[in-house]
Amino acid sequence: MKNISFVIFFLVSTVVISQNCDYSLKGEVIDFHNITPIENATIKVINSEAYAISDKDGKFTLKNLCNNKIEIEVAHLNCEAKTISVNVSENAFISVYLEHHLEELKEVVLNVNSRTESTSIEQSVKQKTIDNFTDKSLGDALNTISGVSSLNTGNTIVKPMIHGLHSSRLLIVNNNVRLFDQEWGDEHAPNIDINSNNKIEVIKGANTLRYGSDAIGGLILIKPKKHFAKDSLFGSSMLSVNSNGFGGNINSEIIKTYQSGFYTKLQASYKQFGDFKAPDYYLTNSGQKNLNASASLGFNSFEKGFNAYYSFVDNELAILESSHIGNVRDLVSAINNKEPRITEGFSYDIDYPRQNILHHIGKLEAYKRFKGLGKLSAQYDFQINRRKEYDLRRGELADTPVIDLRLFTTSFQPNLLIDALDDFEINTGFLLRFQQNDAISGTGVSPLIPDFQKYDAGVYSTVNYKLDLFNELSAGFRYDFSRIEATKRYNTTDWEDTYNYDELFPEFDSGTTDNSKTLTHPEFSFHNFSANLGYKKHFSNDFEFFFNYGLASRMPNPSELFSDGLHHSAARIETGKLTIGKEVAHKFIASIERNNQSLGFTISPYINYINDYIQLIPTGITTTVRGAFPVWEYDQVNAQIFGIDIDVDKKINNKINYRGNISLLQGDNLTDDVPLIHMPSTNFTNSISYYNKDLNQLYFSLNHKTVLQQKKYPDYNFTTYDATIDDFVYVDISSPPSAYSLFSFNSSASFKAFNKGTLKLEFNIENIFNTSYREYLNRLRYFADELGRNFNLKIKINY
Repeated sequence: MKNISFVIFFLVSTVVISQNCDYSLKGEVIDFHNITPIENATIKVINSEAYAISDKDGKFTLKNLCNNKIEIEVAHLNCEAKTISVNVSENAFISVYLEHHLEELKEVVLNVNSRTESTSIEQSVKQKTIDNFTDKSLGDALNTISGVSSLNTGNTIVKPMIHGLHSSRLLIVNNNVRLFDQEWGDEHAPNIDINSNNKIEVIKGANTLRYGSDAIGGLILIKPKKHFAKDSLFGSSMLSVNSNGFGGNINSEIIKTYQSGFYTKLQASYKQFGDFKAPDYYLTNSGQKNLNASASLGFNSFEKGFNAYYSFVDNELAILESSHIGNVRDLVSAINNKEPRITEGFSYDIDYPRQNILHHIGKLEAYKRFKGLGKLSAQYDFQINRRKEYDLRRGELADTPVIDLRLFTTSFQPNLLIDALDDFEINTGFLLRFQQNDAISGTGVSPLIPDFQKYDAGVYSTVNYKLDLFNELSAGFRYDFSRIEATKRYNTTDWEDTYNYDELFPEFDSGTTDNSKTLTHPEFSFHNFSANLGYKKHFSNDFEFFFNYGLASRMPNPSELFSDGLHHSAARIETGKLTIGKEVAHKFIASIERNNQSLGFTISPYINYINDYIQLIPTGITTTVRGAFPVWEYDQVNAQIFGIDIDVDKKINNKINYRGNISLLQGDNLTDDVPLIHMPSTNFTNSISYYNKDLNQLYFSLNHKTVLQQKKYPDYNFTTYDATIDDFVYVDISSPPSAYSLFSFNSSASFKAFNKGTLKLEFNIENIFNTSYREYLNRLRYFADELGRNFNLKIKINY
């Protein structure tokens, strides 16, 4: 036994004595971006007292190391710390690259939150704003921002507007994918579940060129939350219930993150409402059902990463039954009557007319950073949008949609960010996109939008330059080529006589005529140029000044070119024109801001000149087999839109805060010297809130909004013959409704739940005084009032 112990002691002693701990490790710490040395970086051996500090050349030496594998941590102020493994040997030398590049301002952003708050609070405010609208739409959430309004079809179909512009003039980017979902229709709301994201921005500036040349109105950027690289499992669930519509929304998400940088996220939500109620009656057939889900898988590190994302949105939206007219007399009666012609009791049934929309998005993106250069990224994405619109029909076609469209879009977009220089940044890339629309047969009517294929290719470059500590310049340029090829049958009389297309576009005629229909193959190519130039000045007294000029070009969308027939969901005849050309806009915007914890404000005047502005206007009435319907036609005029947005944020004391904003806008048809149609009227909001962090984060606010009557509008009223009474009737489709004011109340509090979770309760009241009113920008304002009072309760659990 003594011999065995002696042998073990001898072997261990030999190993210890033979281990050499006189090695040194030399190295350097370098800025990843511009390959310059980093001084005063701390280099520490983990589980050891050995450490060093880099000198002015970035060099360091770690002494008294043993010849084995060690782990060292390299850190520096404003850098992300880095841990690496090193095999210590004689004459070992390493180079450590740290991210030492602070992110500079890239874009002018109007956030959902106040501009006067710090970054950390901005995140929570953004998420809170989305939580407030968890059972509503993207358009409803954006209505909280000055200068942003909406074009509505009832209360469930809400299209965002920025400075009076919407649809194809407004780019919506969801998780870095530009949304294409037949957005040309007034009653086509964006198919986005805002519950799957945590940040919504309205962007103006040079970097909008990355997403397209046609952002004449602006760009809405919807971003998911980024997660830290640590081993964690967390999530949240929210239940929202409402008294108006007797429905609500349930949303849940769960996220798994790993210290290695991998992460996964699953999210799903379901929303259902029955018939909503105006102050004095139910809005028969106004409910909705929405099922949404998304999944994300990815890897994030500083030098490389990838993300795979998929989502679908399944919407079933009822359209107010009284809005579907059968003849001009019904329209006149609807306008003159105070109540809709159909008012039944509450029901969850979604009857005809209605819309069914299914939208899929798939995305795969990856990035790689290169030393001394920047970040190269590439993205492939696809979208499938299936839209079905159902009308009141009888017989064999009762359950067949009158519009059935399937739109497939796929894109490939590489991008190179060059940021090796501290004060100079270049963003450049190109785009390839293919789009195909199929008008599904079997509807029993001619398709409103025909089959077409569209090809896009674009290239862009933006530059940000920091002149000094207080001055910044930004500039950008983009070129896009687009080609659209369609197949469409025209009534021969329209092709030859009404529009004279047989002489204007003889190359489109296939030479085939069948049943008074001429088969055509219209083909158009467009070259679009866009540019942007911006200047920003920082003042030492919390003030900032910004000026931007933007040139944007937009080709006509398929509806503006090819619409030809009854748009059942809109209850009107819509007619596009092959002679419609592209729009070119010149927008100037300035902004003076004060960012201060006590008092912050923003004043932003703007003016937008649009050459060949495309508008859809009523031109009369016509009779079809279904009855008499208003006729709306596309035409082009020169237009001017100017206005001002003002925001104020005043901190009264540590717990009480005031916010207010006002938006004034005027749109003019310069060609005909009349106002533009469908421009938002002057509106302003006021809100006073109380927040006590120490009392369960207690929050409540009283909010007010006033919308004035639109005084500047074009007169498209007309007189038409009504055979049922054998007389002419006057049809007033232009006069705006009266001004209105609304009040609402919001409150919330948070409590500890489980070990690490929180429970948040919210109670809100909308339209406190049950005010009856009609909104000028609601397509259904002829037929019914807006919603009455609503009580809302939300329960959110973070775990």
